[in-house]
Amino acid sequence: MNNNYELGITQSFDCNYLPNQQERLLVATDARLQNSQQYGWLMAQGFRRGGEQIYRPYCEHCSACQSVRVLATEFMPSKSQKRIQKKNDAYVCKVTTKIDDTVYYPLYEKYINEVHKDGAMFPATYAQYQSFLTGKLTEQVFIEIWHDDDLISVAVTDKLDDALSAVYTFYHPEYRKSGIGVFSILKQIETAKEMNKPYLYLGYQIDQCKKMNYKNRYFPYQQLNENIWNTVNK
Repeated sequence: MNNNYELGITQSFDCNYLPNQQERLLVATDARLQNSQQYGWLMAQGFRRGGEQIYRPYCEHCSACQSVRVLATEFMPSKSQKRIQKKNDAYVCKVTTKIDDTVYYPLYEKYINEVHKDGAMFPATYAQYQSFLTGKLTEQVFIEIWHDDDLISVAVTDKLDDALSAVYTFYHPEYRKSGIGVFSILKQIETAKEMNKPYLYLGYQIDQCKKMNYKNRYFPYQQLNENIWNTVNK
């Protein structure tokens, strides 16, 4: 693998996750990196995408963001995860490569405007929604969960050579109490297994951030520390 690629560094800006912290990103700007194979290699180096931008945290005084990937083929659900599976077992899961804006966008809009109305993504916009669902870097699959005729969750998932990568999940707020977010991750792990993908990338675990500290609950998983993937068993 040729490592002589052009990378960019952003200016520092207010961190979206931790108060009183400055954030900075390392960005894969080289055109040779803008394809599925190279993107998979970058994921293994701790990068991920936001829209079409491939980035990795590159903060001067903070290392709170830690890349996490579940060992999908070895995953064993915990007792609480088994309870959530049982609670949601009546719902139908469908895996598709086709986007249906007529049901996807209203669900996305409802999710952002009700669940994240205190966040940077509020209010929801169609352009913002498209940035998650129309990635050109690699093939995507959409893991839908249906309650009878109602779509209640969509997990936008990138498909790589040896992994799936969780990009973004949005769901109907009324199903939050049933653990639909956790159930969607369990379905992503299940889909990775069915596709013979050893990993499901979950993004960045941030222990100090309530919205980002749930990704280390799916055992066994690996966490990237100083460019080494360390396996964590329960």
